[in-house]
Amino acid sequence: MKHVNESFPENFILMGFTKYPWLDLPLFFGLLMSYMFTLLGNIAIILASQLDSQLQSPMYFFLTSLSFLDLCFTTTTVPQMLFNLGGPNKSITYVGCMTQAYVFHWLGCTECVLLGIMALDRYVAVCKPLRYSVIMDHKLCLQLSSTAWLIGLGNSLLQSTLTVQLPLCGNQELDHFFCELPGLIKMACVDTTVNELTLAVVATFLIMGPLSMILASYSYIAKAVFQIPSADGKLKAFNTCSSHLLVVSLFYGPGIYIYMQPSVDGRQDVTKVPTLFYCVITPMANPFIYTLRNKDVKGALMRLLRRAISSKRI
Repeated sequence: MKHVNESFPENFILMGFTKYPWLDLPLFFGLLMSYMFTLLGNIAIILASQLDSQLQSPMYFFLTSLSFLDLCFTTTTVPQMLFNLGGPNKSITYVGCMTQAYVFHWLGCTECVLLGIMALDRYVAVCKPLRYSVIMDHKLCLQLSSTAWLIGLGNSLLQSTLTVQLPLCGNQELDHFFCELPGLIKMACVDTTVNELTLAVVATFLIMGPLSMILASYSYIAKAVFQIPSADGKLKAFNTCSSHLLVVSLFYGPGIYIYMQPSVDGRQDVTKVPTLFYCVITPMANPFIYTLRNKDVKGALMRLLRRAISSKRI
Protein backbone atom coordinates (compact mmCIF):
# COMPACT_ATOMS: atom_id res chain seq x y z
CA MET A 1 0.00 0.00 0.00
CA LYS A 2 2.92 2.31 0.76
CA HIS A 3 4.28 1.79 -2.75
CA VAL A 4 0.89 2.67 -4.24
CA ASN A 5 0.73 5.89 -2.18
CA GLU A 6 4.24 6.88 -3.24
CA SER A 7 3.53 6.12 -6.89
CA PHE A 8 0.17 7.89 -6.91
CA PRO A 9 0.12 10.73 -4.32
CA GLU A 10 -3.10 12.21 -2.96
CA ASN A 11 -2.12 15.73 -4.05
CA PHE A 12 0.14 17.52 -6.48
CA ILE A 13 1.85 20.86 -5.88
CA LEU A 14 1.59 23.10 -8.94
CA MET A 15 4.82 25.07 -9.00
CA GLY A 16 3.83 27.55 -11.73
CA PHE A 17 6.04 30.61 -11.34
CA THR A 18 6.81 29.98 -7.65
CA LYS A 19 10.39 31.01 -8.35
CA TYR A 20 8.97 34.49 -8.94
CA PRO A 21 6.35 35.01 -6.18
CA TRP A 22 5.94 38.69 -7.11
CA LEU A 23 4.19 37.51 -10.31
CA ASP A 24 1.28 35.89 -8.42
CA LEU A 25 -0.80 39.04 -7.97
CA PRO A 26 -0.40 40.47 -11.51
CA LEU A 27 -1.03 37.03 -13.00
CA PHE A 28 -4.12 36.56 -10.84
CA PHE A 29 -5.73 39.80 -12.00
CA GLY A 30 -4.59 39.29 -15.61
CA LEU A 31 -6.08 35.78 -15.69
CA LEU A 32 -9.27 36.95 -13.99
CA MET A 33 -9.82 39.70 -16.56
CA SER A 34 -9.00 37.45 -19.50
CA TYR A 35 -11.34 34.73 -18.18
CA MET A 36 -14.19 37.22 -17.83
CA PHE A 37 -13.63 38.47 -21.39
CA THR A 38 -13.46 34.86 -22.61
CA LEU A 39 -16.81 34.04 -21.00
CA LEU A 40 -18.41 37.26 -22.24
CA GLY A 41 -17.10 37.02 -25.81
CA ASN A 42 -17.77 33.34 -26.43
CA ILE A 43 -21.22 33.32 -24.79
CA ALA A 44 -22.14 36.36 -26.92
CA ILE A 45 -21.04 34.53 -30.09
CA ILE A 46 -23.06 31.44 -29.14
CA LEU A 47 -26.20 33.45 -28.33
CA ALA A 48 -25.94 35.55 -31.50
CA SER A 49 -25.44 32.47 -33.70
CA GLN A 50 -28.34 30.63 -32.11
CA LEU A 51 -30.84 33.50 -31.90
CA ASP A 52 -30.16 35.51 -35.06
CA SER A 53 -31.80 34.19 -38.23
CA GLN A 54 -29.05 35.71 -40.41
CA LEU A 55 -26.36 33.56 -38.78
CA GLN A 56 -27.72 30.13 -39.67
CA SER A 57 -25.10 29.13 -42.24
CA PRO A 58 -22.58 26.28 -41.71
CA MET A 59 -19.83 28.83 -41.03
CA TYR A 60 -21.62 30.05 -37.92
CA PHE A 61 -22.44 26.51 -36.84
CA PHE A 62 -18.71 25.81 -36.68
CA LEU A 63 -18.02 29.19 -35.09
CA THR A 64 -20.54 28.30 -32.36
CA SER A 65 -18.79 24.95 -31.89
CA LEU A 66 -15.44 26.74 -31.59
CA SER A 67 -16.82 29.21 -29.03
CA PHE A 68 -18.32 26.41 -26.93
CA LEU A 69 -15.03 24.50 -27.18
CA ASP A 70 -13.06 27.57 -26.07
CA LEU A 71 -15.38 28.06 -23.09
CA CYS A 72 -14.76 24.48 -21.97
CA PHE A 73 -11.04 24.67 -22.80
CA THR A 74 -10.32 27.72 -20.66
CA THR A 75 -12.67 26.65 -17.84
CA THR A 76 -10.69 23.41 -17.51
CA THR A 77 -7.60 25.27 -16.32
CA VAL A 78 -8.21 28.92 -15.36
CA PRO A 79 -10.40 28.50 -12.22
CA GLN A 80 -7.78 26.19 -10.66
CA MET A 81 -5.01 28.59 -11.67
CA LEU A 82 -6.89 31.49 -10.05
CA PHE A 83 -7.36 29.45 -6.87
CA ASN A 84 -3.64 28.66 -6.66
CA LEU A 85 -2.50 32.19 -7.52
CA GLY A 86 -4.95 33.81 -5.09
CA GLY A 87 -3.55 32.19 -1.95
CA PRO A 88 -0.74 30.14 -0.42
CA ASN A 89 -2.33 26.79 -1.38
CA LYS A 90 -0.71 25.59 -4.63
CA SER A 91 -2.06 22.04 -4.52
CA ILE A 92 -4.53 20.06 -6.60
CA THR A 93 -5.90 16.60 -5.78
CA TYR A 94 -4.66 13.58 -7.70
CA VAL A 95 -8.14 12.90 -9.09
CA GLY A 96 -8.57 16.57 -10.01
CA CYS A 97 -5.20 16.63 -11.73
CA MET A 98 -5.85 13.50 -13.78
CA THR A 99 -9.33 14.75 -14.73
CA GLN A 100 -7.85 18.06 -15.81
CA ALA A 101 -5.19 16.30 -17.91
CA TYR A 102 -7.78 14.10 -19.65
CA VAL A 103 -10.21 16.94 -20.40
CA PHE A 104 -7.55 19.50 -21.38
CA HIS A 105 -5.93 17.11 -23.83
CA TRP A 106 -9.33 16.08 -25.22
CA LEU A 107 -10.39 19.67 -25.87
CA GLY A 108 -7.01 20.73 -27.25
CA CYS A 109 -6.96 17.87 -29.79
CA THR A 110 -10.58 18.56 -30.71
CA GLU A 111 -9.77 22.19 -31.48
CA CYS A 112 -6.88 21.13 -33.74
CA VAL A 113 -9.25 19.03 -35.84
CA LEU A 114 -12.11 21.56 -35.72
CA LEU A 115 -9.91 24.36 -37.10
CA GLY A 116 -9.04 22.10 -40.03
CA ILE A 117 -12.74 21.40 -40.64
CA MET A 118 -13.48 25.13 -40.57
CA ALA A 119 -10.87 25.64 -43.31
CA LEU A 120 -12.65 22.98 -45.38
CA ASP A 121 -15.92 24.86 -44.84
CA ARG A 122 -14.31 28.09 -46.08
CA TYR A 123 -12.99 26.24 -49.15
CA VAL A 124 -16.46 25.04 -50.10
CA ALA A 125 -17.98 28.50 -49.44
CA VAL A 126 -15.47 30.37 -51.59
CA CYS A 127 -14.67 27.83 -54.31
CA LYS A 128 -18.13 26.23 -54.69
CA PRO A 129 -20.54 28.99 -53.59
CA LEU A 130 -23.54 27.78 -55.63
CA ARG A 131 -23.40 24.32 -54.06
CA TYR A 132 -22.32 25.44 -50.60
CA SER A 133 -25.66 24.97 -48.81
CA VAL A 134 -26.18 21.61 -50.53
CA ILE A 135 -22.73 20.21 -49.74
CA MET A 136 -22.44 21.61 -46.20
CA ASP A 137 -25.90 20.63 -45.02
CA HIS A 138 -26.77 20.39 -41.32
CA LYS A 139 -26.27 16.62 -41.23
CA LEU A 140 -22.73 16.85 -42.62
CA CYS A 141 -21.88 19.72 -40.24
CA LEU A 142 -22.99 17.61 -37.27
CA GLN A 143 -21.00 14.63 -38.54
CA LEU A 144 -17.84 16.71 -39.03
CA SER A 145 -18.16 18.37 -35.62
CA SER A 146 -18.81 15.01 -33.93
CA THR A 147 -15.77 13.54 -35.68
CA ALA A 148 -13.55 16.29 -34.26
CA TRP A 149 -14.82 15.63 -30.73
CA LEU A 150 -14.42 11.84 -31.08
CA ILE A 151 -10.87 12.10 -32.46
CA GLY A 152 -9.93 14.37 -29.58
CA LEU A 153 -11.52 12.01 -27.05
CA GLY A 154 -9.83 8.93 -28.49
CA ASN A 155 -6.41 10.57 -28.48
CA SER A 156 -6.88 11.84 -24.93
CA LEU A 157 -7.89 8.39 -23.68
CA LEU A 158 -4.78 6.90 -25.26
CA GLN A 159 -2.22 9.52 -24.21
CA SER A 160 -3.60 10.31 -20.77
CA THR A 161 -4.07 6.66 -19.81
CA LEU A 162 -0.46 5.89 -20.75
CA THR A 163 0.68 8.86 -18.64
CA VAL A 164 -1.50 8.05 -15.60
CA GLN A 165 0.08 4.60 -15.34
CA LEU A 166 3.60 6.03 -14.85
CA PRO A 167 4.87 5.64 -11.25
CA LEU A 168 5.94 8.89 -9.58
CA CYS A 169 7.86 7.45 -6.59
CA GLY A 170 6.60 10.10 -4.19
CA ASN A 171 7.23 13.04 -6.51
CA GLN A 172 4.45 15.60 -5.92
CA GLU A 173 5.85 18.76 -7.49
CA LEU A 174 4.50 19.48 -10.97
CA ASP A 175 6.47 22.26 -12.60
CA HIS A 176 3.50 23.89 -14.32
CA PHE A 177 0.33 25.97 -13.80
CA PHE A 178 -1.95 23.00 -14.39
CA CYS A 179 -1.85 19.28 -15.13
CA GLU A 180 -0.58 18.85 -18.68
CA LEU A 181 0.79 15.61 -20.10
CA PRO A 182 4.39 16.71 -20.88
CA GLY A 183 4.80 17.97 -17.30
CA LEU A 184 3.31 14.79 -15.82
CA ILE A 185 5.59 12.61 -17.96
CA LYS A 186 8.64 14.49 -16.64
CA MET A 187 7.61 13.63 -13.06
CA ALA A 188 7.87 9.88 -13.64
CA CYS A 189 10.69 7.91 -12.02
CA VAL A 190 10.96 5.34 -14.83
CA ASP A 191 12.02 5.43 -18.46
CA THR A 192 9.43 7.52 -20.35
CA THR A 193 10.81 7.11 -23.88
CA VAL A 194 7.67 5.29 -25.07
CA ASN A 195 5.38 7.99 -23.62
CA GLU A 196 7.39 10.85 -25.07
CA LEU A 197 7.63 9.16 -28.47
CA THR A 198 3.91 8.36 -28.55
CA LEU A 199 3.05 11.93 -27.54
CA ALA A 200 5.36 13.40 -30.19
CA VAL A 201 4.14 11.11 -33.01
CA VAL A 202 0.44 11.57 -32.29
CA ALA A 203 0.87 15.33 -31.72
CA THR A 204 2.68 15.59 -35.07
CA PHE A 205 -0.17 13.73 -36.79
CA LEU A 206 -2.91 15.78 -35.07
CA ILE A 207 -1.18 19.10 -35.70
CA MET A 208 0.28 18.55 -39.16
CA GLY A 209 -2.78 16.68 -40.52
CA PRO A 210 -5.30 19.51 -39.98
CA LEU A 211 -2.61 22.11 -40.72
CA SER A 212 -1.94 20.49 -44.10
CA MET A 213 -5.68 20.54 -44.80
CA ILE A 214 -5.78 24.24 -43.85
CA LEU A 215 -2.86 25.12 -46.11
CA ALA A 216 -4.30 23.12 -49.02
CA SER A 217 -7.74 24.70 -48.58
CA TYR A 218 -6.36 28.21 -48.50
CA SER A 219 -4.17 27.66 -51.55
CA TYR A 220 -7.36 26.91 -53.52
CA ILE A 221 -9.18 29.78 -51.78
CA ALA A 222 -6.43 32.26 -52.73
CA LYS A 223 -6.66 31.17 -56.36
CA ALA A 224 -10.45 31.57 -56.31
CA VAL A 225 -10.33 34.99 -54.59
CA PHE A 226 -8.04 36.41 -57.27
CA GLN A 227 -10.60 35.39 -59.88
CA ILE A 228 -13.45 37.32 -58.18
CA PRO A 229 -14.13 40.35 -60.42
CA SER A 230 -15.48 42.79 -57.82
CA ALA A 231 -13.32 44.45 -55.19
CA ASP A 232 -16.11 44.11 -52.60
CA GLY A 233 -16.31 40.37 -53.19
CA LYS A 234 -12.56 40.00 -52.76
CA LEU A 235 -12.62 42.08 -49.56
CA LYS A 236 -15.48 40.06 -48.04
CA ALA A 237 -13.74 36.75 -48.80
CA PHE A 238 -10.46 38.11 -47.44
CA ASN A 239 -12.03 39.35 -44.18
CA THR A 240 -13.81 36.04 -43.58
CA CYS A 241 -10.76 33.90 -44.28
CA SER A 242 -8.21 36.15 -42.56
CA SER A 243 -10.11 35.83 -39.26
CA HIS A 244 -9.83 32.06 -39.40
CA LEU A 245 -6.16 32.20 -40.43
CA LEU A 246 -5.35 34.48 -37.49
CA VAL A 247 -7.10 32.10 -35.07
CA VAL A 248 -5.18 29.17 -36.60
CA SER A 249 -1.88 31.01 -36.13
CA LEU A 250 -2.62 31.86 -32.49
CA PHE A 251 -3.52 28.25 -31.68
CA TYR A 252 -1.10 26.22 -33.80
CA GLY A 253 1.99 28.42 -33.23
CA PRO A 254 2.35 27.71 -29.49
CA GLY A 255 1.12 24.13 -29.96
CA ILE A 256 3.88 23.34 -32.47
CA TYR A 257 6.48 24.97 -30.21
CA ILE A 258 5.40 22.96 -27.15
CA TYR A 259 4.53 19.52 -28.54
CA MET A 260 6.75 19.10 -31.60
CA GLN A 261 10.12 19.92 -30.06
CA PRO A 262 12.31 17.32 -28.36
CA SER A 263 12.06 17.16 -24.57
CA VAL A 264 15.00 18.98 -22.96
CA ASP A 265 15.74 19.29 -19.25
CA GLY A 266 15.46 22.83 -17.93
CA ARG A 267 13.19 23.93 -20.76
CA GLN A 268 9.98 23.83 -18.71
CA ASP A 269 10.06 27.52 -17.75
CA VAL A 270 10.39 28.45 -21.42
CA THR A 271 7.26 26.49 -22.41
CA LYS A 272 5.07 27.99 -19.66
CA VAL A 273 4.57 31.29 -21.48
CA PRO A 274 3.35 29.81 -24.82
CA THR A 275 1.22 27.30 -22.89
CA LEU A 276 -0.38 30.16 -20.97
CA PHE A 277 -0.87 31.94 -24.29
CA TYR A 278 -2.76 29.19 -26.13
CA CYS A 279 -4.88 28.04 -23.20
CA VAL A 280 -5.84 31.54 -21.94
CA ILE A 281 -5.18 34.29 -24.49
CA THR A 282 -6.30 32.44 -27.63
CA PRO A 283 -9.78 31.47 -26.31
CA MET A 284 -10.24 35.10 -25.21
CA ALA A 285 -9.09 36.53 -28.55
CA ASN A 286 -11.08 34.23 -30.86
CA PRO A 287 -14.55 35.86 -30.47
CA PHE A 288 -13.11 39.36 -30.79
CA ILE A 289 -11.17 38.42 -33.94
CA TYR A 290 -14.31 37.05 -35.59
CA THR A 291 -16.43 39.98 -34.39
CA LEU A 292 -14.10 42.78 -35.46
CA ARG A 293 -13.62 41.37 -38.97
CA ASN A 294 -17.16 40.16 -39.66
CA LYS A 295 -20.00 42.61 -40.30
CA ASP A 296 -22.66 39.89 -39.98
CA VAL A 297 -21.50 38.94 -36.47
CA LYS A 298 -21.21 42.59 -35.41
CA GLY A 299 -24.72 43.25 -36.74
CA ALA A 300 -26.13 40.20 -34.94
CA LEU A 301 -24.50 41.25 -31.66
CA MET A 302 -25.93 44.76 -31.97
CA ARG A 303 -29.41 43.35 -32.65
CA LEU A 304 -29.04 41.02 -29.66
CA LEU A 305 -27.97 43.94 -27.45
CA ARG A 306 -30.86 46.13 -28.61
CA ARG A 307 -33.28 43.25 -27.99
CA ALA A 308 -31.91 42.76 -24.46
CA ILE A 309 -32.18 46.52 -23.70
CA SER A 310 -35.72 46.78 -25.05
CA SER A 311 -36.86 43.72 -23.05
CA LYS A 312 -35.54 45.32 -19.85
CA ARG A 313 -37.46 48.50 -20.53
CA ILE A 314 -40.67 46.52 -20.97
